[in-house]
Amino acid sequence: MNLRTNIKEAQGLGSAKDGVSHWWLQRLTAVALVPLMLWLAFGLARHGGAGYEATVAWVANPMTTVLWVLSLAALFWHIKLGLQVVIEDYVHDERAKFAGLIAMKFITVLLAAIAILAVLRVALGS
Repeated sequence: MNLRTNIKEAQGLGSAKDGVSHWWLQRLTAVALVPLMLWLAFGLARHGGAGYEATVAWVANPMTTVLWVLSLAALFWHIKLGLQVVIEDYVHDERAKFAGLIAMKFITVLLAAIAILAVLRVALGS
C-alpha cells in the first residue's frame, strides 16, 4: 500500500510554513489588547467630560502617548491578522483574494498611520 501522494496532485497545496506564527501573533495581539483596551476605556471614561484642555493634557503625558500608540498599533495589527484569515478562508477566486489581501493591508496600514499621527499631533501640540 503506497501512502505517498503524487507530487503533481499535491502541487500548491499543504503548509506554507507560516500558519502557526500567524496564529501565535493573533493570540499575542489579543492578549496585549486586553490590558491596553481596559486602560483606554477607563482613561476615556475618566476624561469624558473633562474638557478639551484636560484631555489634551492627558494625551500629552509621555506615558499616555506611548500607551495610545501601542494600543493603536496592536489594534490595527490584530485587525489585519483577523481580516487576512477571513479573506483567505472565504474568498475563493484567487485574483479577488490577492486584490483583497493587498487592499486590506494598505487600508489597515493607512488607518493605523492616520490614527497614530493624530495622537502624536495632539501629544506634541502641533
